Amino acid sequence: MNKTYIYSYAIVAFLLFSSFKGSTECEYAGANIDFARTKTEKAIAIDDINQARYLAYKALNAIEKSKKQLEICGCEFAEQNLLEGLKNLKLATKATTLDATRIYLLRSLENTMGSLNALQDHHLHKVKFNESMAIIDTVDTASNGSATAKKPVKLLYQKIDASLEKYSVSLSKVVETVNCKEARAFTSRIIEHCEKELLRDNLSEGKIYYNLRTKEITLAAHRRIGTCAAK
Repeated sequence: MNKTYIYSYAIVAFLLFSSFKGSTECEYAGANIDFARTKTEKAIAIDDINQARYLAYKALNAIEKSKKQLEICGCEFAEQNLLEGLKNLKLATKATTLDATRIYLLRSLENTMGSLNALQDHHLHKVKFNESMAIIDTVDTASNGSATAKKPVKLLYQKIDASLEKYSVSLSKVVETVNCKEARAFTSRIIEHCEKELLRDNLSEGKIYYNLRTKEITLAAHRRIGTCAAK
């Protein structure tokens, strides 16, 4: 075993061991955030404001538990989305009408999904980096790196699609039940946010796909709402 290989192996081993704690915290945070997402979806679907608030508190508690874990995980995008989601959940618990509660819950759901997407993307970057480092002294590095990169990217897309299916259901519930102008204002906000994100030049494949699909789903709902002129 030559010195170059030994040195490269030592770097990989150090990186793997030093990132283990962060990866574990990312997984714990992801589990709590996914729990919050589920409770938020249930809160949107329910027709009783007190029950909706109760579920919002459940989601809020799960997100509070994730803040420290995300800090250790080191995924800034997930942390930003989570804090925004937390703010909207708090507003949902204070809203005085079911319509307003649902709007804030849907905003929080969009934030929570963005946080989960960022976490999955964060994990994907680590996977691709570790794979490329692990094969640093092999002849077919380029071909292996290309083949292995496709699998986690495809899995990420599948997870995004599954998450957005549930977002679409929650969005439809809001469009059907909430005041037209409030629903239209919400969809406009999400569309504008996605368009703004897509203008950034440092987006990963996962974030591009997430924002394109979120915009597509929200735009379809926005068109169903109409102009609200006769509503």
